[in-house]
Amino acid sequence: MIHRHELPLLLTGLLATLCGVGLSRMAFTALMPALVQAHWFSADQAAYLGAATLLGYLVGALVAHRLTERWSVPRVLLGSFAAVTLSFALSALPQPFVTFFAWRCLGGMAAAVLMVVGPSAAMAALPVARRAVLGPVLFAGVGVGALLSATLVPALARLDLPWTWAALALVSALCGLWGWRSSRQIPAAAALLARQQPAAPPAALPPDTTGRLWLLPVLWLMAAYACDAAGFVPHTVFWVDYLARERELGTAFGALQWGLFGLGALLGPIVTAACAARWDWHRAVVGGMALKTAAVCIPVALPWLLYGPAPTLQLVAYGLSSFLVGALSPGIAALTSGRLLQLVGPLAHKRVWGYATAVFATAQALSGTGMAWLYAQSHLYQPLFALAAALLALGTLLAWASGRR
Repeated sequence: MIHRHELPLLLTGLLATLCGVGLSRMAFTALMPALVQAHWFSADQAAYLGAATLLGYLVGALVAHRLTERWSVPRVLLGSFAAVTLSFALSALPQPFVTFFAWRCLGGMAAAVLMVVGPSAAMAALPVARRAVLGPVLFAGVGVGALLSATLVPALARLDLPWTWAALALVSALCGLWGWRSSRQIPAAAALLARQQPAAPPAALPPDTTGRLWLLPVLWLMAAYACDAAGFVPHTVFWVDYLARERELGTAFGALQWGLFGLGALLGPIVTAACAARWDWHRAVVGGMALKTAAVCIPVALPWLLYGPAPTLQLVAYGLSSFLVGALSPGIAALTSGRLLQLVGPLAHKRVWGYATAVFATAQALSGTGMAWLYAQSHLYQPLFALAAALLALGTLLAWASGRR
């Protein structure tokens, strides 16, 4: 149950992840087929524009913590919300590829800052007893944004592409205003929560006699998080275009699958919150990574197993893949953040979570750029999903290793 005085914390995290990742990143995935069909860009250029968002995300993750050392959290969030809104507004008209690439980078940078600063500020203010229950819910904004981009963006794009970008800019501006006002209420809400339930001492792993061994769980976990970043790129960048054009299932089928992805991303943090509360953080991370690996394997195996049209089976199989990967995209992020908080304590969490997001963004940018290049060479998305499944399998092993002292 969510209490009224916890709402500013939840809204800060929800709106930051909604605007940052749910809209700034996920909406472009739904727009890729429309950009190609409207002859704004070729398929190869659209793939590179998807990678541009990931490149900007890397830069934003690297500077997010330093921004909060120079300015207050509400100011950093307000600037990032404004940058996302601006990146959408400036993309409303056809323009050269280089210019559009710059706006996508700007949106990616702001998305990373929102992803680092919003949830960490809210998580640090929550009492220890409430973090496992409410912490993952902060990332449900990713699902809300993906669901909006799956339902509204394709419908708007069929009517008019420039107005679609303008609508995204308007929604981002409204989210930014609401999120900024909520972030200004965090100190008062945190003080009230501290009086009602004093925080427990930070749960961090003590260093051993070498002073280094305690870092190993954090390093293994960050490596697993990097594999997750690289492994889910095909689903978050190429999924709709893959289904609509390469599998020749049509834009309506692709939009439906992206809607299932958004629904999963909306429900995923709630389910992972229950898992983290029932089991420990480590087991929840390993189980989530293993399930995500299996979900990414579905588009790899289905074309080999399925002969003939079988539309119902395709809908169910691809729908299961969409829903599970969607659920575990914010779910793994929430579980990783909670596990890091358990390892390093609340005082160091924002800095370490910023490092983890930077590692995530680096792997994501390299994977996105590399996969865009591979697609430009072969014009096939299918091998990219096989590569993604292998990376996620490696991440599952690394996540398991992070629990061994």
